[in-house]
Amino acid sequence: MSGFAECVLLGDIGATNARFALVRDSSVGPITTFEVARFARFTDAVEFFLKERPARSQVRLAFFAIAAPIEGKRSTLTNCPWVIDTDELDKTLRIQSRLFNDFEAVAFSLPSLGSADLAKIGGTTARKESPMAVLGPGTGLGVACLVTRAGKPGVIQSEGGHATLAASCEREDQIIRHLRARFGHASAERAISGPGLKNIYEAIGAFDKVATPLQSAEQITRSALRDECSIAVEALNTFCAFLGSFAGNVALTFGARGGVYIAGGISPRIVEFMRRSQFRDRFEAKGRFREYLKSIPVHVIMHPGATFIGLNFLLSGERRAHAGSGQLSGVKQTSFEG
Repeated sequence: MSGFAECVLLGDIGATNARFALVRDSSVGPITTFEVARFARFTDAVEFFLKERPARSQVRLAFFAIAAPIEGKRSTLTNCPWVIDTDELDKTLRIQSRLFNDFEAVAFSLPSLGSADLAKIGGTTARKESPMAVLGPGTGLGVACLVTRAGKPGVIQSEGGHATLAASCEREDQIIRHLRARFGHASAERAISGPGLKNIYEAIGAFDKVATPLQSAEQITRSALRDECSIAVEALNTFCAFLGSFAGNVALTFGARGGVYIAGGISPRIVEFMRRSQFRDRFEAKGRFREYLKSIPVHVIMHPGATFIGLNFLLSGERRAHAGSGQLSGVKQTSFEG
């Protein structure tokens, strides 16, 4: 490998969509999105993206943010059949690759996001040098936290989306009973995600004994935003309430007085609805710790390429390590300077 003068491939890999971009000289190029269902294997999607790009022969390194736990050099996506294996990428495409959790990458983007990239939902002023938590409903529910020690940022990864979902009223008790009967374990992700919104909608219909004809989270969201269906409106309101409670729990767990950030594909589309919903009240409704949470600002990340900003930050850290050691070095999530 000749090093970092070549193009580097970045990828944001979820269960529904895979997004790719090329980086040259620290500049991220246009992002291209593919539906995961179009490709049987991850390597097929990578090859399809690269085959018509003039820089294909220069791509020898890739950084991928994955919506799943990573075990060594391999990751199996939680909500789709893709398996991502760095040895396979090296063998079939001659590309060395690094795998990161997707919310690890988003967390590393937070210091680079400006006011134009964010939509604020309550709170006052973030405390400098305090932990910054990020969570996000999409196909699943991701959670991570950015912490700074001696001026160096590092990320605490988690699988917090699979923590047990909690209710705050009788109606939510009904919904959780429905989820428990269906799935066994009613995790936060079963309600606070795209599929989770549909689960809430169907649970309301089941308890009220009314038809639930809408077939997707997109249809439910659209119907709720247009005020076309009372069940859809209730479902989206309940979704926002669950999200607020969960975000408050995350803030308390990490001591995230540097702010809480909501990522993912759903929240940017419903920002105004969230502001009118119970989201902020439920975020703060933690009894004796209401005042603690009241000051913590919550922002929805509006920037569509936040994951790529984080991956590029990780890449810059590897460039510095490579320049310092004279050889390609492994990435450690706590070792990079801002």
